[in-house]
Amino acid sequence: MRYLSGNEETKALEYIAKAAEIALNSTCERSRCGSLMVQNDEIIGRGFNSPPQNSEEQRRCSYPKASYHAKVTDKTCCVHAEQRAIMDALKNNPDKIAGSRLYFIRLGTDGTFSQTGVQSGKPYCTMCSKMSLDVGIAEFVLKHEEGVCVYDTDEYNLLSFEFKG
Repeated sequence: MRYLSGNEETKALEYIAKAAEIALNSTCERSRCGSLMVQNDEIIGRGFNSPPQNSEEQRRCSYPKASYHAKVTDKTCCVHAEQRAIMDALKNNPDKIAGSRLYFIRLGTDGTFSQTGVQSGKPYCTMCSKMSLDVGIAEFVLKHEEGVCVYDTDEYNLLSFEFKG
């Protein structure tokens, strides 16, 4: 992983701000997340987290995570923002996915975004990391307290499997 600086960081923050705008579409009751996939300065996929097809019948945001069986690895009812961005790119720009970057942000609990306050979190989702590897995404971009960080997707996947949150 490496932290961005200068013009590269400025451009990444612009994409993260766009991902935050997309996150406002989320209907999840736990957190609002947004993702963008970018290839050669073109947005090729967008996604936010919400239940499948925004179905109220599928909503389980209020269920305590401890109520799920241990084999349930994803304790949310939502399709993840990263998954939706990948599906959007597969549908609309399949020839542009290989070598792309995926930007991810989680909004504050009040649904706000500021370039200084909101963080993405550390790599933790093995479902999204494996899916990203499989379609050929080259890098994940996350915003941490220390700055904007780029992870090679292989590294992101390994760190996701090591996460103990």
